[in-house]
Amino acid sequence: MAKTRVLVEFGMGTSLRREDYTEAARRAIKDALWHNSVSMAELFEFQKEDMIIDAEIGVQKPEAVDTDALKEIFPYGRPSIRIVEGGLNIEKPHGGRTVIANAAVVVSFDMEAAQ
Repeated sequence: MAKTRVLVEFGMGTSLRREDYTEAARRAIKDALWHNSVSMAELFEFQKEDMIIDAEIGVQKPEAVDTDALKEIFPYGRPSIRIVEGGLNIEKPHGGRTVIANAAVVVSFDMEAAQ
Protein backbone atom coordinates (compact mmCIF):
# COMPACT_ATOMS: atom_id res chain seq x y z
CA MET A 1 0.00 0.00 0.00
CA ALA A 2 1.26 3.49 -0.88
CA LYS A 3 -0.49 5.49 1.81
CA THR A 4 -0.36 9.08 0.57
CA ARG A 5 -1.32 12.06 2.73
CA VAL A 6 -3.57 14.51 0.92
CA LEU A 7 -4.91 16.70 3.72
CA VAL A 8 -4.19 17.75 7.30
CA GLU A 9 -6.41 19.91 9.47
CA PHE A 10 -5.96 21.17 13.04
CA GLY A 11 -8.50 21.96 15.73
CA MET A 12 -8.93 22.89 19.37
CA GLY A 13 -11.72 21.94 21.77
CA THR A 14 -12.55 22.62 25.40
CA SER A 15 -14.53 21.31 28.31
CA LEU A 16 -15.15 24.43 30.33
CA ARG A 17 -16.96 23.05 33.38
CA ARG A 18 -17.13 19.25 33.50
CA GLU A 19 -13.44 18.39 33.00
CA ASP A 20 -14.55 15.94 30.29
CA TYR A 21 -11.48 14.96 28.25
CA THR A 22 -13.53 13.03 25.69
CA GLU A 23 -15.80 16.03 25.09
CA ALA A 24 -12.82 18.36 24.67
CA ALA A 25 -11.28 15.87 22.19
CA ARG A 26 -14.61 15.57 20.32
CA ARG A 27 -14.82 19.35 19.99
CA ALA A 28 -11.20 19.54 18.77
CA ILE A 29 -11.88 16.97 16.03
CA LYS A 30 -15.08 18.75 14.99
CA ASP A 31 -13.23 22.07 14.93
CA ALA A 32 -10.69 20.56 12.52
CA LEU A 33 -13.31 18.91 10.31
CA TRP A 34 -15.81 21.73 10.17
CA HIS A 35 -13.29 24.24 8.81
CA ASN A 36 -13.88 23.02 5.29
CA SER A 37 -15.78 20.73 3.02
CA VAL A 38 -13.37 17.98 1.99
CA SER A 39 -13.92 16.60 -1.49
CA MET A 40 -10.60 14.76 -1.77
CA ALA A 41 -12.17 11.38 -2.50
CA GLU A 42 -13.87 12.64 -5.64
CA LEU A 43 -10.75 14.48 -6.75
CA PHE A 44 -8.76 11.23 -6.79
CA GLU A 45 -11.71 9.12 -8.01
CA PHE A 46 -12.07 7.19 -4.74
CA GLN A 47 -15.14 6.48 -2.65
CA LYS A 48 -15.47 8.45 0.60
CA GLU A 49 -15.22 5.14 2.45
CA ASP A 50 -11.66 4.76 1.05
CA MET A 51 -10.42 7.68 3.15
CA ILE A 52 -7.78 6.65 5.69
CA ILE A 53 -8.22 9.03 8.63
CA ASP A 54 -5.53 9.35 11.29
CA ALA A 55 -6.48 11.64 14.15
CA GLU A 56 -4.01 12.51 16.89
CA ILE A 57 -5.40 14.20 19.99
CA GLY A 58 -3.36 15.86 22.73
CA VAL A 59 -4.82 16.12 26.25
CA GLN A 60 -3.32 16.20 29.74
CA LYS A 61 -4.96 12.88 30.69
CA PRO A 62 -4.90 10.59 27.63
CA GLU A 63 -6.29 7.66 29.63
CA ALA A 64 -9.51 9.64 30.26
CA VAL A 65 -10.50 9.75 26.56
CA ASP A 66 -12.96 7.27 25.02
CA THR A 67 -11.54 6.66 21.54
CA ASP A 68 -14.56 4.63 20.40
CA ALA A 69 -16.81 7.63 21.05
CA LEU A 70 -14.51 9.78 18.92
CA LYS A 71 -14.64 7.39 15.95
CA GLU A 72 -18.42 7.98 15.78
CA ILE A 73 -17.75 11.58 14.68
CA PHE A 74 -16.53 10.52 11.25
CA PRO A 75 -19.43 9.91 8.82
CA TYR A 76 -17.24 7.84 6.48
CA GLY A 77 -13.70 6.67 6.00
CA ARG A 78 -11.56 4.44 8.20
CA PRO A 79 -10.70 6.45 11.30
CA SER A 80 -7.83 5.65 13.62
CA ILE A 81 -7.51 7.67 16.83
CA ARG A 82 -4.28 8.16 18.79
CA ILE A 83 -4.38 9.98 22.12
CA VAL A 84 -1.16 11.54 23.40
CA GLU A 85 -0.17 13.73 26.31
CA GLY A 86 -0.62 17.37 25.35
CA GLY A 87 -3.28 20.03 25.46
CA LEU A 88 -3.72 22.13 28.56
CA ASN A 89 -5.49 22.14 31.88
CA ILE A 90 -6.27 25.64 33.14
CA GLU A 91 -6.88 25.72 36.89
CA LYS A 92 -9.84 27.82 38.05
CA PRO A 93 -9.46 30.12 41.05
CA HIS A 94 -12.30 28.44 42.98
CA GLY A 95 -11.46 24.83 42.12
CA GLY A 96 -11.73 22.66 39.07
CA ARG A 97 -10.16 23.19 35.69
CA THR A 98 -10.87 23.91 32.06
CA VAL A 99 -9.63 21.14 29.75
CA ILE A 100 -8.18 22.02 26.35
CA ALA A 101 -7.55 19.40 23.65
CA ASN A 102 -5.67 19.81 20.38
CA ALA A 103 -6.32 17.68 17.30
CA ALA A 104 -4.56 16.93 14.04
CA VAL A 105 -6.68 15.09 11.49
CA VAL A 106 -4.81 13.58 8.52
CA VAL A 107 -6.59 12.18 5.46
CA SER A 108 -4.74 9.74 3.21
CA PHE A 109 -5.53 7.30 0.40
CA ASP A 110 -3.94 4.11 -0.86
CA MET A 111 -2.88 5.64 -4.14
CA GLU A 112 -1.96 2.28 -5.68
CA ALA A 113 -5.63 1.30 -5.58
CA ALA A 114 -6.37 3.85 -8.34
CA GLN A 115 -3.90 2.26 -10.78
